[in-house]
Amino acid sequence: MQRDRIDFEEVFAPVARMDSVRLLLALAATRDWNVHHLDVKSAFLNRELTEVVYVQQPPGFAVAGEEDTAAAEGSVWVYVDDLIITGSEQQEIGRFKTEMAAKFKMSDLGLLSYYLGIEVRQRKHAIELCQSAYALKLLERAGLKGCNPTQVPMQEKPKLSKNSTEEKVDATLYRSLIGGLIYLTHTWPDISFAVGYVSRFMEEPHKDHMAAVKHLLRYIAGSCELGLAYPRRKKISDSDMGGDLDGRKSTSGMVFFLETCPISWQSQKQKIVALSTCEAEYIAGAACQGVWLRLLLEEITGQTVAAPILRIDNYSAIELAKNPEVDCVKGGKTKELTATNVQKV
Repeated sequence: MQRDRIDFEEVFAPVARMDSVRLLLALAATRDWNVHHLDVKSAFLNRELTEVVYVQQPPGFAVAGEEDTAAAEGSVWVYVDDLIITGSEQQEIGRFKTEMAAKFKMSDLGLLSYYLGIEVRQRKHAIELCQSAYALKLLERAGLKGCNPTQVPMQEKPKLSKNSTEEKVDATLYRSLIGGLIYLTHTWPDISFAVGYVSRFMEEPHKDHMAAVKHLLRYIAGSCELGLAYPRRKKISDSDMGGDLDGRKSTSGMVFFLETCPISWQSQKQKIVALSTCEAEYIAGAACQGVWLRLLLEEITGQTVAAPILRIDNYSAIELAKNPEVDCVKGGKTKELTATNVQKV
């Protein structure tokens, strides 16, 4: 029960991470499963007052002797009032829909085709994700509809700074465009670094910052119809070295694959200043995210999943990840990383 002046004002709605959604869609594609879409009408009016909630596993969850495969029969992903359902047994999916309709006012939207601004195309042995309609609206908002496209999202080694001497621009428009670009990264992993870079200047944007944003939008204009295709696990991380002109912090980049398709990616400025490329690459090592994705995949499939392979293009960082104590014993400079070291391959 929510109590006044303690947690009475708190609100919560179940929201699936986009990493989880992409993982589920990739898994459905590789296993030839159809993905269905349900919508709960007036979702916030369905809740009843509760004190203590007890949950009991329903009959039929596990078949004697086949407990390890039961979890692979189906999955339901929830984003507030949008439900994604997939699984190997169409009959069970139909039964789930019937039971949900008996309890809630539901709209059965059939096969998933549109989800949170993302177009989903289900083809034989492949599921494709695209945000072309959203991208076109963003280009129109920026006044760049019909513009000449660029071949790359950002110029090589950009030299932008918060201390720019150029004329200031409309901060509201700048932030609006950045917000739209961040949403496009759900299906555009190749713009993650550029979007993260230009988002550093939202507090007080200048003309050169806006020029970088428009350059990025022109790149999107030339690839609007492209998207992610998950055909019917490895991971890669990388880093630059002190590329941020204002704080000299490095930028981490990582991407995870299921089969041959990316399901999770990120480009983020590191929280501490790395003193060498070894430190920068070591900090970028994305082991924690890899563990989470592996556990999630095991929960969905009910099967043991091998540890993902971490690929780093820096020999010193690889050796340090294998044995982080060695450098500290030798008195190396990376001993300063001990307090923030929460990952070990």
